[in-house]
Amino acid sequence: MTARAWAELLRVSALFTVPGDALAGAAATGRSPGRGTALAMGASLCLYEAGMALNDWADREEDAVDRPHRPIPSGRIAPGAALAAAGALTAAGLGLAARAGRPALVVATGLAATVWAYDLRLKHTPAGPAAMAAARALDLLLGAAATATATPGTTEQGRRSAGTGTGVRTGSRPCSGPNTGSGAVTGGPAAPRSGGFVRAGGPVHVGGLAGAGGSVRAALPAAGLLGVHTYAVTAVSRHEARGGSTAVPLAALATTAALGATILRERCDPCEQAGAVGPVPRGGRATNPLPFTARRAVQRQRPHRPSPPPAPATRLLLTALTGAYLRTATGPLLHAALNPSPPLTQRAVGAGIRAAIPLQAVLAVRAGAAGTGMAVMGLVPLARALARKVNPT
Repeated sequence: MTARAWAELLRVSALFTVPGDALAGAAATGRSPGRGTALAMGASLCLYEAGMALNDWADREEDAVDRPHRPIPSGRIAPGAALAAAGALTAAGLGLAARAGRPALVVATGLAATVWAYDLRLKHTPAGPAAMAAARALDLLLGAAATATATPGTTEQGRRSAGTGTGVRTGSRPCSGPNTGSGAVTGGPAAPRSGGFVRAGGPVHVGGLAGAGGSVRAALPAAGLLGVHTYAVTAVSRHEARGGSTAVPLAALATTAALGATILRERCDPCEQAGAVGPVPRGGRATNPLPFTARRAVQRQRPHRPSPPPAPATRLLLTALTGAYLRTATGPLLHAALNPSPPLTQRAVGAGIRAAIPLQAVLAVRAGAAGTGMAVMGLVPLARALARKVNPT
């Protein structure tokens, strides 16, 4: 009975929606998941569970009226134990993030502060959904920062070319085209002295070290999309105890559809996603110049050719994953809009939480990491099976 109570308090069925944040963040850096990604996933899981325990501790009086079956109001778990668990899990999450490096610890500290602020202060204010969206976005950025800082190595193409002396090691999945030079380590596609393009947001590698700041910037678009989804789901969750809202599920439904359309409308092109600027005029300055040491390296490269359109298989995979995201989220939201009763609203919230998994997979594929996207989708049946035993809301 005690184990069951803790599983309900921590909402363990929602745990499978967490690792995909770090994996999507790692994909945005252009690196394969590694030690830093694993540490980020561990930190994310700890901080997520800390938020679950703290949420029930903060809502114990409200739950005594609206949800007397919850572990704390039912007396199965003492309030002090829940609060202690929240504190211990927060400390564990920050400890794991610290092992991934200072940039990861900075992001994790902001994430922990957002979680505690949401549960203790912001949840019942108009800023509540925005705070939860920020927490989810920071979770993805944590994966990007930890991967770039604590995971040595390169992308698959960079590793293959590193031994030849003619390849270029890049901090993101490289554009196609010849990369001839002296094996210089750069932060993205080559930038010629004139007539070329300079990457505006990609991570910079200098002396084999990743620029964590650049990696976090490269992950911002993915974090924004995940944050928008989380905002919509959180707005619906504010009505799950008593229901009665039709407008909010409808707005969330429209937001979900808009996200799907945005994903399908954009090209799955790692070079474009990083944001090229340019052309740089002869003798002019790039709008976002690389650090001096990296700029010296890229000047030895020949101009790269634009990346080709995504392969049909990649486009098909992106479409299928987007369809899975829409199918998971939209049906329950439509039912909740037509009949805003508490059970249907709670079902819509649970579906929105589970829909984060295919969305994370979509974000990984958009960044050029199809394998990571498929690995994330492997969590879907696990989340669905556990949700039948433990309510994720």
